[in-house]
Amino acid sequence: MKIAVTYDNGNVFQHFGKTESFKVYEVEDNKVVSSEVISSNGTGHGALAGLLANQGIEVLICGGIGGGAQTALADAGIELCSGAQGDTDKAVEAYLNGELVSAGTTCDHHHHEEGHSCGEEGHSCGGSCGGGCGSQSTLKGRNVGKTCRTHYRGTFNDGTQFDSSYDRGEPLEFVCGAGQMIKGFDAAVADMEVGQIVDVHLSPEEAYGLPDPNAVFTLEIAQLPGSEDLTVGQKVYLSNQYGQPFPVKVLAKEEKTITFDANHEMAGKELNFRIELVEVK
Repeated sequence: MKIAVTYDNGNVFQHFGKTESFKVYEVEDNKVVSSEVISSNGTGHGALAGLLANQGIEVLICGGIGGGAQTALADAGIELCSGAQGDTDKAVEAYLNGELVSAGTTCDHHHHEEGHSCGEEGHSCGGSCGGGCGSQSTLKGRNVGKTCRTHYRGTFNDGTQFDSSYDRGEPLEFVCGAGQMIKGFDAAVADMEVGQIVDVHLSPEEAYGLPDPNAVFTLEIAQLPGSEDLTVGQKVYLSNQYGQPFPVKVLAKEEKTITFDANHEMAGKELNFRIELVEVK
């Protein structure tokens, strides 16, 4: 079996139609035996389904994907797992373990009144992206607007490591000031020099924000088929009325209702980063 994942610098690329690369995994006996990165060759949207079919791909794991591309994949006989985030290797591992279920066309749990659909989440986003992204607008510095490659190690105040590009062996690449990173990380890199290493301490407001009480909501189990099998603490994907997936955690479950928390798992936490600027281009 071959599994393809939209690929960008070790992570699941979030826009299927614009992906420039796929990481293709050869799987035997439910284990990865080899992998390689292939180019999309400039092919976009629905035509990508044909490219993947010609490669013998049976499963696609991706982030966001439009309805037309979903239909094209279905017509090509390719199974879709959308709504994935973070490290591509971990996403494939979660799929093979039965822990990654699509938030897109293969998900059949729907809550029509609120527009939610449900699918399991097999992994979570790493420490340098997620809920706090997209809010940087007035950043200044020599690297703003440029593509930066950084190594980093993220820790909590007690010294526990939650993420590290060093462990993955590949720097993180992003456009500084484009809202792809949490505010404090972006700000730290904005005026660094290549080769420089800095240590930064970020407040919750500089990282993933404070928990939002409005992000905790309760639904009727009867209106969300499949939710009767969920357990407290489980991470799943819901999708909004536009079909866009977002991760939540099961906070509580009663006989007839289930409560979800859509706050980022890092919300309210102080974070520490050691950042090394490897390259600016």
